[in-house]
Amino acid sequence: MNIRDILSKCDHTQLSVTATWEDIKALIDDGVKYRTASVCIPPCYVERAKDYAKGGVAICTVIGFPNGYNSALMKYVEASEAVRHGADEIDMVINIGDMKAGKYQAVCDEIKQVKSGCDGRLLKVIVETCLLTEEEKRTATHLVAEAGADFIKTSTGFSKAGATFRDVEIFKEEIDKDGLNIKIKAAGGISSIADAEKFVELGADRLGTSRIVKIVKEENLL
Repeated sequence: MNIRDILSKCDHTQLSVTATWEDIKALIDDGVKYRTASVCIPPCYVERAKDYAKGGVAICTVIGFPNGYNSALMKYVEASEAVRHGADEIDMVINIGDMKAGKYQAVCDEIKQVKSGCDGRLLKVIVETCLLTEEEKRTATHLVAEAGADFIKTSTGFSKAGATFRDVEIFKEEIDKDGLNIKIKAAGGISSIADAEKFVELGADRLGTSRIVKIVKEENLL
């Protein structure tokens, strides 16, 4: 697979709690240079990032991150504010407790509420696969699609594990079986070009990663 194709699917990510504005500017510079799908950054930097990027790369931010236990209303407000400040894409974390408790309608309703705050921007829904059973992953795929989101996303990268190949296979099986109108984002622990290629081959349309651009730079792959 062409390295530019891989980069075009990467949400180049910097979500460290210690990330400074200088770190975010460097991330944007790399996102523009290497033509990544977006840069994914903390909400507090969205407005400045939008101005700094000048349209050179899409600005993505996170909502209810990383634990997902904010109220649905608060997530809606977060998403609305992010969009008002210039976010092009929103990655939200579901209420994982509701998912584990089988409160599926509440999970679906929350996603719908956040989607309404996105004002047409892409919404990617993080279900934190490392905390779910296989059956819950399959159910989550349907809930995300039913709620009208654009992507189901594996992980925050801040829990006990990130994306696995099997996670993406499960999502893809459900999407293909029932013709669901969502795409897949794999995130968390994608540490090599080979991993990135494999996730894409299995059906991931986006990759959340802080490492792929770094590898491309270190190994002079472009």
